[in-house]
Amino acid sequence: MNTTGLVTSLSEKLAAGDTVLLAWCCLGLPGLGEAMVREGYDAALFDMQHGSFDFAGAARGIELAALAGKPSMVRIPVGDFATAQRLLDNGASGIVAPMINSVADARAFAANVKFPPLGERSWGPSRTLQIEGRPNLMEFLARANKAQLAIAMIETREALEAIDDILAVPGIDGVLLGPADLSIALTDGARVNAEDRVVDESLDVIADAARRAGKIASSFCGSGQRARKLIDKGFRLVSAGLDISVVRLGARAELAAAKGGGGAASGTGY
Repeated sequence: MNTTGLVTSLSEKLAAGDTVLLAWCCLGLPGLGEAMVREGYDAALFDMQHGSFDFAGAARGIELAALAGKPSMVRIPVGDFATAQRLLDNGASGIVAPMINSVADARAFAANVKFPPLGERSWGPSRTLQIEGRPNLMEFLARANKAQLAIAMIETREALEAIDDILAVPGIDGVLLGPADLSIALTDGARVNAEDRVVDESLDVIADAARRAGKIASSFCGSGQRARKLIDKGFRLVSAGLDISVVRLGARAELAAAKGGGGAASGTGY
């Protein structure tokens, strides 16, 4: 663990140019996120938008990931910036906000994630301070705006066209591609396919915009293979599957092994 604390470690890793693989968790089971980061994922993300996590579940997931020595992010519901403040106070290393389609959206998001002078976040990070090892209050305040990330989702035609302006908003640390929604938007509702041609054609646009701004390009990726493709494009914060797909793949492998078809490695239970 780094010298400035677990919550800070995610931003430091990204600032160093490292790639971060997210355990994207939707099932509402905090312990499953802990299990995934213990297997080698760099951080957990608990999904309150399309996943089954409520605030208590996400807060518990943050604690269990911290117990495993790993930081966490949370995707909030659309426009629920008040909850973003509470999650940051409870140890989240970053917030992913969906449907950030304009500079106005980005400013409202950043205002709730960052303390003055960048934003208007209210002070009260008691649980975060515990997870950080109870640092001096002034020391934490001095680095909180850099340590706890604001990641804006790009998932509509409007957002893609405004990406440079969104990234230029003070307090926005990066963008995260929502590929399924972007595929719907860019095909005018004709298709939903996270790996559609229209999505692939947007990858360089997003990665290049983040690179120009000196900020983070990130994405949801439904598989490790897809994650590898985006990492090669310059994305540095990506999921590699999600909890339900990891469970299903593991179940298939174990069943194949039990039925004599090979698959799962031995000794993977406990």
